[in-house]
Amino acid sequence: MAMAGKTRRVVPRSDLLGSSDGMPALGPQGCANVVLRLDSARRGETRFTGLSQIPEGVRVLKDRKRWHNIPQLLRCLHENSEPHNINYRTCMDTLNELHDLLNPEGMDMAPADGAPSQPAKFVNSDIFDMFGGVELVVEIIMRPSLLPHVKLHRRIQDYLTKTALETLHCACIYTEGVARRLSERSDFVTFLFSLLSEKRAYLQATAVMEDVLCAKKQEMVLLEEVPDLVRLVSKLDQHQFANFCRAVSIMVSELESSGDDNHTLLAQNEQQRRHAGPSSADLNQSTLLNIPGFVKRLCELATQKAPTSSNSLTFLQELEHLITWMEMAPLNTLLEEDGETNDLVLQFEGQVRDALPQSMRAMHEVICKVEVLYVLIVLLTGKRRDQVHKLLSQFQLIPGLNDLFDELIWKESAQPLPLHNCDCNPEVALNIQFLRLLHSFSDHHENKYLLLNKEELSELSTIAASENIPESKALQDIDRLLVCRGEKGLLKKLIEVMKNKPPSSAFRFWLARAVESFLRGETSFVDQMFLLNLGLLEHIVSCIIDNESCKRDILQSNFDLLGELMKFNVKAFRKFYKCVATEERFGVFMQQLNSSLVDSNMFIRCVALSLERFLGKLDNFEVFDVMTSCRLLTFMASIDNQLSFLIRLIGIVRVEILTQENVSCLNTSLVFLMLASRKGELPVYLNALREKEYAQNKPGYILGNFHSLLRFWKSHYLSKDKDSTSLENSSSICFEHWKETVELLLSPDRQASHSLFGYIDEAYIEMEDTDLPFHLTHERTCAADNTDAICGDELF
Repeated sequence: MAMAGKTRRVVPRSDLLGSSDGMPALGPQGCANVVLRLDSARRGETRFTGLSQIPEGVRVLKDRKRWHNIPQLLRCLHENSEPHNINYRTCMDTLNELHDLLNPEGMDMAPADGAPSQPAKFVNSDIFDMFGGVELVVEIIMRPSLLPHVKLHRRIQDYLTKTALETLHCACIYTEGVARRLSERSDFVTFLFSLLSEKRAYLQATAVMEDVLCAKKQEMVLLEEVPDLVRLVSKLDQHQFANFCRAVSIMVSELESSGDDNHTLLAQNEQQRRHAGPSSADLNQSTLLNIPGFVKRLCELATQKAPTSSNSLTFLQELEHLITWMEMAPLNTLLEEDGETNDLVLQFEGQVRDALPQSMRAMHEVICKVEVLYVLIVLLTGKRRDQVHKLLSQFQLIPGLNDLFDELIWKESAQPLPLHNCDCNPEVALNIQFLRLLHSFSDHHENKYLLLNKEELSELSTIAASENIPESKALQDIDRLLVCRGEKGLLKKLIEVMKNKPPSSAFRFWLARAVESFLRGETSFVDQMFLLNLGLLEHIVSCIIDNESCKRDILQSNFDLLGELMKFNVKAFRKFYKCVATEERFGVFMQQLNSSLVDSNMFIRCVALSLERFLGKLDNFEVFDVMTSCRLLTFMASIDNQLSFLIRLIGIVRVEILTQENVSCLNTSLVFLMLASRKGELPVYLNALREKEYAQNKPGYILGNFHSLLRFWKSHYLSKDKDSTSLENSSSICFEHWKETVELLLSPDRQASHSLFGYIDEAYIEMEDTDLPFHLTHERTCAADNTDAICGDELF
């Protein structure tokens, strides 16, 4: 994570054409603000002694025709925006001209004579920044109006601020470093919050705030430092509140470092070690939750029916009509001082609202709803999750989303215009955030039953009674007044949509994730049967077999959902082997399973755990029948096949590349060894790993890597209650058994049959000690020498 610079001071007007306290930051071409450099030289503080000291941008752009009079326009803006002698008409005209030049259509992208085209070189924005335009426009924005406090004059100032913000937004987008410099000015960031309640400038203020906050590389702005935040939020109308959510969605998220290495668990753990206290995201989430009525307004916006945008052709036609109308609109009448101006202003504002295309309003509202849903997702995954769940249930978020589902989310006829530089349009983004919200709401929480209606809850009770299984406490305690209304709950609707979506659908990954979250946590036979009765297993198996070319993330979500659906469930395994009854279908399924263990290892873990449980119930005819009929269970019962999976799983990952996506491979390999230890076969598995090393002529490689992985496992899981609880729930194995197995394997006793040290030749221990990130040191462990100590009578 990059170091943040010092807070940037407010630039006085006297310094706009020269500064005595240092040069501004370099731009993308190494070109500092040339106005400040030249004025400093004029005053004798620093002098140019050679051509090389002139900023590169000036030397490259020595052809002044390509400057498009930007320096002259900035000088005009400077002279006419003096606080006590401001000319609003000239300022407005100048800002509009600068804004046009900084827009993509006004950019000078023409290459030099004979040179190849350079379409990405936004020269005008660089010139604007080089000649002090950013500092000048920021000062205009931050300066309070000196006009008398009457409505007309306030409107004029608001329109000037609005245009200045639009110009600054262009500079942030097209000139590297501008947004980063502004992000270091806490006074400017705080001032932007005050503009969020301004009727005419809040959209532009939000856009600039997004630019600035996204450029933050270390410590995010704290919401508790925003003056009078509670009063500000209370003043926001519905649209302003939605745009406020656009800005704070950045502030409640953890800052991501650049580079792939920073996404590894090793890097994340190191970062958490350095920053032991609550993060800025945690503090900002707490601040939002303490604002009276904030969560209630989020729920209202999230469940409000959004307008349906028209198709792309209609949108473009309406946009062209709007541009034509705007060119003819009486903008200059805003600056007239006669008695009719008030009426003209009101008439103009009304015409703008009427002329704004319905498509644009719809698109904007959809984008805002996306941000509202994102804020809810972040709050649901934060440290105050239980408090958020209680509030969302109280304000009936889930019944509201269920009502919204049919009316908005899944209308296939909509053809909205795609977002610039994005692979999905606003409506697709809204659908995906909707699914992510349901996933975050249901995952490992008893409130997941709110996704059902009363009749579906009764179905669960009927299943429990028919199988002579007591209802879960969560099912008994759910408040029936807060569940979904109508003929179907959200969960059934999700499954129906998933069945109708093609394998390549943009929604398929998150549809599977949302349904899977209902099953995550302690395995519930009743919940599984409810979904099995809807034909979900047959659909998932068909997707895996009949669509061999589907994307990896979709394949992974299918395997993960199938694993949760089948775990420990003998009826599910019976349905499964009927789906792969032919040799061909079973072969294709196994080919998909073996194609990427990172994607399928959770399903492999499910089969291994289920096999172990079924082996203890062979006196049950149904279990015995499935064990002898299901080829998948027969395949997994082979020690050779288990060893093959184990060796491949250990070889997939190293400590340096462990992430949230692939750490499951390490845990699945541990499951195989826990089960082997229970049966007294752990030495067989460890010896097989050693033989594999020698067969590959890499002695110590597999076991040494595994030793390093297990040492990381201890440091990671013993300090993370949430992750350790997830391990327990996913495997139905007490975390103490996980921990004891790791301790056994890491034992320093080379004579113990369960110790990895006993299988690594001493000649290679020193090599591993220097080459691996977690060294093979002889640490003391509390593990017993008996390999059966972890198991007791029952593993599960």
